[in-house]
Amino acid sequence: MENRILRKLFLGFIQIHILHHAKLEPIYGSWMLEELEEHGYELSAGTLYPLLRNMELDGLLEREERNVEGRIRKYYSITEKGDMILKEARNKAYELFKEIKD
Repeated sequence: MENRILRKLFLGFIQIHILHHAKLEPIYGSWMLEELEEHGYELSAGTLYPLLRNMELDGLLEREERNVEGRIRKYYSITEKGDMILKEARNKAYELFKEIKD
């Protein structure tokens, strides 16, 4: 039960993390899975890819398909709306951190 609760809580953090990296440069799924794993998130491709798709449908990310070594890879970049959401999320996260840090 605790894993389910933490998973729901961390999905918001994961989305902020995705937006942050998509702002720096276009990202793709397998790279993002590795990046999240480095930060201690346990996430499967079956969770990440629908999340990326939903963020795209919400207008936070835009997708570009590129041919990489004969295979199509989907790259995601932040949109203007996603950038505005990221800024607001950063402000809220900073306020929360200041409140709970001690």
